[in-house]
Amino acid sequence: MIKKLALVTALAFSTSLCFAAEDVVHALEGTVKKLDAGAKTVVIETKDGAEHTFHYAGDVVVDGAEGTKRGAIDAAHGVTEGSHVVVHYTEVGGKDTVHEVDKVGDGGLKATDGTVTHIDRGTKTIAVKTADGTQETFHMTDRAAKDTGKDVAAGAGKSAKVTVFYTEKAGVKTAHFVKSIF
Repeated sequence: MIKKLALVTALAFSTSLCFAAEDVVHALEGTVKKLDAGAKTVVIETKDGAEHTFHYAGDVVVDGAEGTKRGAIDAAHGVTEGSHVVVHYTEVGGKDTVHEVDKVGDGGLKATDGTVTHIDRGTKTIAVKTADGTQETFHMTDRAAKDTGKDVAAGAGKSAKVTVFYTEKAGVKTAHFVKSIF
């Protein structure tokens, strides 16, 4: 009886670890190489030439293409083959599944490089000093605040070199993704 209980407990624990692993959000920057609306897949090519295939569901969010849109990764949502993007994904059922796409450039998110001078998780802001000495402050989306906490702060903290992908509306800069530059 004790062996059965131990086996059931171990199985339940290992299953919960699998579900926890699926919740981990990753981000990948690259160029859209191929879109397949029928199969709901997108192929992203990174700077080093590696290709990554992702699946997406009908609730995918596309940021930066004239605002935020839900439903598909396609031209109607501002993303075409050749678009520069950052995809946010998790592993679902053994497949890399996109939940959000940030379109960069050409009417999408802007990008700036700099050194982190301050992060305030309470107000969800990050301050960055650019190469020309300008101090820029960005409000962060919930996802950016969460991801920045794991990536930037875990690395070099305030002295981290980063690229901030952001939108600007009515003079307010909103960071959608902050990538460490090592």
